[in-house]
Amino acid sequence: MGFKKALRELSLFDVLLLVGGSAFLAFGLYHVHSVSGVTEGGVLGLNLLLNHHFGISPSVTNIIFGIIFYTIGWRILGTRFILRSAIAAASFSLSYAIIEQFPRLFEELYTMPLLASLLGALFVGVGTGICIRAGGAICGDDAMAMALSKWLGVKIQWVYLVSDLTVLGLSLTYIPLGRIIYSLLTVFISGQIIGFIERIGFPRHGVGK
Repeated sequence: MGFKKALRELSLFDVLLLVGGSAFLAFGLYHVHSVSGVTEGGVLGLNLLLNHHFGISPSVTNIIFGIIFYTIGWRILGTRFILRSAIAAASFSLSYAIIEQFPRLFEELYTMPLLASLLGALFVGVGTGICIRAGGAICGDDAMAMALSKWLGVKIQWVYLVSDLTVLGLSLTYIPLGRIIYSLLTVFISGQIIGFIERIGFPRHGVGK
């Protein structure tokens, strides 16, 4: 599918879903994950890891990772996917850049890791799931997960799980083991929410050339 055709097929409803889902995720990542000591897997977790160790904003690292992984996934997922993912990724970075200008709302979540893990899973699962249903991906690992799910014929939540466990292992460099347990919970729940939203709800705009 050419770029012009992909652009013609992009409706206002699609754009609202992509922008809304990515902004919802950015809100949760800043106000829940970054203060609670409960992280995520995949590129979201890498964003938080690099932010902690080097002070680089996720609004920057998410774009860098996105360019790399979207390029890899393009041949499998097509031009329509790249266009919609570009909207989602740009919306996430812009939303995060705006949100991080304000004080965090839920500092007390650090003392409530179970609640933080459940809230974090909700923000990640719903935000990511909505964008996937609209035919795009916020982060680069979303692109890889969608591509591998299609290529290998496995459910997307299990692809996410493998990727997430790898990043959680790296996150032990700054998060205590006890907090990683809660991170495993949020990773598992968010993956299931993504898989659930992918299967039901509003009509899916499939990816492809």
